[in-house]
Amino acid sequence: MKKYVIYTGILIAGLILGWLFFGNSSNNEMEHNHSEMASENQIWTCSMHPQIMQPESGDCPICGMDLIPAETGADGLSLNEFKLTKNAMALANIQTSVVGDGSIESNSIKLSGKISENEDANVVQASYFSGRIERLNISSVGEEVRQGQLLATIYSPELFSAQQELITASSLKESQPALYKAVRNKLKLWKISDKQINQIEASGKVIQNFPIYATVSGTVSEKLAEQGDYVKQGQALLKVTNLNIVWAIFDVYENQIELFKKGQEITVTTNAYPNKEFKKKVDFIDPMMNPQTRTVDLRVVLNNRNGEFKTGMFVEGMIENIASDSEQKLSIPSSSVLWTGERSVVYLKTNPNEPVFEMREVVLGKQVGEQYEVIDGLKDGDEIVTNGTFTVDASAQLQGKKSMMNKEGGKVMTGHEGHLGIENNASKKESDHTNMKERLAVSEKFQEQLKVVYNDYINLKDALVKEDSKNTSVNATSLLNNLSKVDMKLLSENNAHTHWMSLVKEVKSSATSISKTSDIKVQRDHFKHLSSHLINVVQLFGVNEKVYVEFCPMADNNNGAYWLSKEEKVLNPYFGKAMLRCGSIKEIIE
Repeated sequence: MKKYVIYTGILIAGLILGWLFFGNSSNNEMEHNHSEMASENQIWTCSMHPQIMQPESGDCPICGMDLIPAETGADGLSLNEFKLTKNAMALANIQTSVVGDGSIESNSIKLSGKISENEDANVVQASYFSGRIERLNISSVGEEVRQGQLLATIYSPELFSAQQELITASSLKESQPALYKAVRNKLKLWKISDKQINQIEASGKVIQNFPIYATVSGTVSEKLAEQGDYVKQGQALLKVTNLNIVWAIFDVYENQIELFKKGQEITVTTNAYPNKEFKKKVDFIDPMMNPQTRTVDLRVVLNNRNGEFKTGMFVEGMIENIASDSEQKLSIPSSSVLWTGERSVVYLKTNPNEPVFEMREVVLGKQVGEQYEVIDGLKDGDEIVTNGTFTVDASAQLQGKKSMMNKEGGKVMTGHEGHLGIENNASKKESDHTNMKERLAVSEKFQEQLKVVYNDYINLKDALVKEDSKNTSVNATSLLNNLSKVDMKLLSENNAHTHWMSLVKEVKSSATSISKTSDIKVQRDHFKHLSSHLINVVQLFGVNEKVYVEFCPMADNNNGAYWLSKEEKVLNPYFGKAMLRCGSIKEIIE
């Protein structure tokens, strides 16, 4: 009996010891496996440079600090999300819109448009006689003028002679009344008032410089002559617009025309006053269609006595109770879509209150005007980038997030990897080249016109290297002039035309900002946006020569910035002589 008790005790002790050893080992193994899985999915970042995202631990390639684990990203964002500053949003004119086929409800349609001058209120102030402008009292566009205000004084040889004839004829008016009357009428044809004629006749003195007075009150919207210019009779001096009444011009696509009619109620809203709604009626629908955009203009007249609306301001219009038998489909503007090969991507704003974005692949259907039907990838209520999409994509690339060129996202190459020399860059040239945007087929003539714009960009870049702000502005102006000469009709394919329209708008915006300032710091800030857009242009269309894409990791407050160059030698336009050779070649575009 004692034996059984002893054996039982030994068995129980063995089980307890086995559990202590092997059970604990099993738990350790599970914890170890869990740790390994967590480690595999762990992303590492730098506390000083949150744009760095790497799949393993190590040192920051910018500052050398130890990388730290990023649970959801350096800013509390998911791994595919990234954030832009409000300043960057404003500089690049990034606009977003809520997705829908234009509908918020089944019987409502939302339209996009801009504020325009009231053309019915435009008045051209002209000279009624030939002569030289001795003084022009309007210095710039945007000045307010009032009716009867002195706009300019003009010296006219013809008017000078006519005044002398009047003085002579006035002494003969008793004997030759017909001659006297004819001379007075001649002056009246030049819009000289009876009061002025009587003054000349009474004083017996010729007025050398005749005044031009404003015939209406309003805002100078265009300056058509300068002081010292010689003008002909009837030549325009200024265009004055009454901005108390403005027009909101909305684009209506071909498949929507049947839904609208004059007199419909429309609610107008704008980002400038998000809490304000303006209830108006459709005033006019253009009977002529724009052949380039395949849209017609829908016009709404807005009272602007308080100056709330500025010409060029973006507005949205909502029309309720639309009756249509045709099925409404989800659609998005073509400006929101980026293409690479067979993939189509958009940028989704994931936080309604913050500028946080994420790339989203979409499946598109047919194109209707400047809209694409969405088959998959988006739903009603999603908010996407509709203006400045290429800039957002460039930011995603810089921050190592999923982008058009980088489908999986991942580590950002900072440029310090290239300090070993050109050989090191050459070793990764092949992998860089595979990430290039797909080249679009365009004519050599188009490429030659684009090359002129590219050469202006190179001159602008060289001026920044030399820290010459004046020539930077001059070359930006030259770039804008040559950009306007590029013939879009040479782009036969719809895809190429759409890409060009999206990119040229961004290039113009950045180049215009550079041309209007002499502050080199501001010029360099806009230059990074200009470079980002020009890189896309050259990748997509080509300029028939080898182009180097170079990168400085220290530019833009250590966020990094790119530029284009004709040579391998790195000459940094963001720092000039302060850090002339900082940077490396990131890509070679053939």
